[in-house]
Amino acid sequence: MNQPATQLSRYGWRPADPPRRPVLFINPRSGDGKAERAGLAEQAREKGIEVVILAPGQDLAALAGEAVTGGADLLGMAGGDGSLAVVAAVAAAHGIPFVCVPAGTRNHFALDVGVDRHDLAGALDAFPEGVERQIDTAEVNGRMFLNNVSLGIYGDAVRSPAYRDAKMRTLLETAAEVMGPGAEAPALDLADDLGREHRHPAVVLVSNNPYALDRPLVRGTRPALDSGQLGIVVLDAPGDGPRVPGRAWNAPLLEVNAPAPVHAGVDGEAADLDPPLRFASRPASLRVRISPRHPGASPSARLRLPGQPPRARGTRG
Repeated sequence: MNQPATQLSRYGWRPADPPRRPVLFINPRSGDGKAERAGLAEQAREKGIEVVILAPGQDLAALAGEAVTGGADLLGMAGGDGSLAVVAAVAAAHGIPFVCVPAGTRNHFALDVGVDRHDLAGALDAFPEGVERQIDTAEVNGRMFLNNVSLGIYGDAVRSPAYRDAKMRTLLETAAEVMGPGAEAPALDLADDLGREHRHPAVVLVSNNPYALDRPLVRGTRPALDSGQLGIVVLDAPGDGPRVPGRAWNAPLLEVNAPAPVHAGVDGEAADLDPPLRFASRPASLRVRISPRHPGASPSARLRLPGQPPRARGTRG
């Protein structure tokens, strides 16, 4: 193992055998054409990777499933976080590895899994010579997600002076950093880990593993992707009482009730979800490969003191 890969072993990465038939899906429209500008398809083919360039209207999940039926033993996706989740779900269902190529706009998953977001071509090294580990995914009503599901809005309600407290600002800024598309939420209803009910919250953010909220070193990142926990952030519409209008906690399951379908952002993609919304962590459900020359952990993990690989901790709001 080379020196970079030795460093990666701190985070659980191990050498992996090269695949026999790797397939890479490319969304040429993601990131304002980032993959095309980089000549990604040509570089992938030079490495012996089968390339599928998506056309408008194609069913990505069906294409990925057909690739596996045809013998693919590793799937990769070059696109935004929503597209990554679709292909990763197919890979997880078939127990084969998944490669993230950061060709989207924000590339939140790439950042947290430890892929260098600025090294698009270098991410292809994960196919012939990658290192591998297992990470968690999460689901809402059976739909897998890699990053988060956001409900509600970042609007006037959360710009209230009630959020000037440092802890509330951290919750607010993290939600703003990672939320997908949202709209005014219906009458959401959920209970936190203390049994306290939250009605009509302005924001509910449920993430696959918790975000760094306790004196965050890098806002909007997750220190670990293997805690087996959901990260839950709720920002209530502030009232006149003494109650702090926000809370964060970790749990393996969550249920959110509503009287009508809920407009949500699922890994940055707009979706309507039928209530009740049932969230669950899927521990160690996805095999991921990255280049041995990439960092291998999110910034909020890499900036902590050296020692044992960092694990997510419970966060109390």
